[in-house]
Amino acid sequence: MVYLFLADGFEEIEALTPVDYLRRAGVEVKTVTISDNNVVKGARGVQVLADIALTEFDIEKCQMIVLPGGLNGMLNLKNNDTVQNIIKDCIDKNIYVASICASPTILGEKGYLKDKNATCYKGMENELVGANVSYEPVVQDGIFITGRGAGVSNQFSFKLIELLCGKEKSEEIKDSILWQ
Repeated sequence: MVYLFLADGFEEIEALTPVDYLRRAGVEVKTVTISDNNVVKGARGVQVLADIALTEFDIEKCQMIVLPGGLNGMLNLKNNDTVQNIIKDCIDKNIYVASICASPTILGEKGYLKDKNATCYKGMENELVGANVSYEPVVQDGIFITGRGAGVSNQFSFKLIELLCGKEKSEEIKDSILWQ
């Protein structure tokens, strides 16, 4: 199971592309609201009905968590103690932690990316404390998968599929959506 966290101000493309592509690949994905409201408003005003509340997150079923960006969305994720505890639990249990755009800075500020290769939205690289900063679109280092921003949401999603389902399935999804 993949849990993708939604906070008001999330970047729609960075959240919905992974949800769509992972589900096409047959991966069970649950979108998780971090507030008391199941309707979460994105950075561009798109409203999304989350699948579950934060209290329904189950670490025992979790294969991966995804933290989409969007500056306000990232700040809302960063300032939520339950989300912070879930991130730490996933790292402690060696569960994939994927983040894109501004959200890798959540991991950087906590020191989780120290000596790891990582990327994030341009201009925020100094917040990847201790990381080996990359300017590649998508970077994986162990359990951490980071992406630069909305423009690389496809590549980010393909990498998540590759990790969970294999390269063949990732290529199959690329072909089915007519990716390049």
